[in-house]
Amino acid sequence: MSENALLIQQLWVGACLFGLGLVGFLSRRNLILMFLSVELMLQGVSLSFVSWGRFHGQLHGQVFALFVMAVAAAEAAVALALVLNLVRARYGLDVLRVQHLREEGVGEIPREAEEEEIPSPPPPSWPKLPRVGRAPVIPEEVLEYRPSV
Repeated sequence: MSENALLIQQLWVGACLFGLGLVGFLSRRNLILMFLSVELMLQGVSLSFVSWGRFHGQLHGQVFALFVMAVAAAEAAVALALVLNLVRARYGLDVLRVQHLREEGVGEIPREAEEEEIPSPPPPSWPKLPRVGRAPVIPEEVLEYRPSV
């Protein structure tokens, strides 16, 4: 196989990876899937850089691909931190739930269907401990039957 044919095949694979990532980014509302699509786009670009560098016999493409991988790793770390903070703040992974973070003057994106609010979890039921030196008072029905251990 000639060098030109190999270059064309590798560039097509890189373009397909980039296109799949772009379609995934534009068609999903889940934050994790959006970030994975961006990673797929970056890998398609990296493959194109490496194939052009191999075609020209230089290492610039491979060095730039390593740089892109380092940027992708940093982006993944920041994205993970953002996603964890949004989930902890009970916004979930849906992009439409964080529209209040938009700039002023930018209109909201209409939702297809209104979703119910995420119910807050019930407060934890902690056991009430007796004071130091006193035996705990246990009701009779608990001594006979325990629903959980």
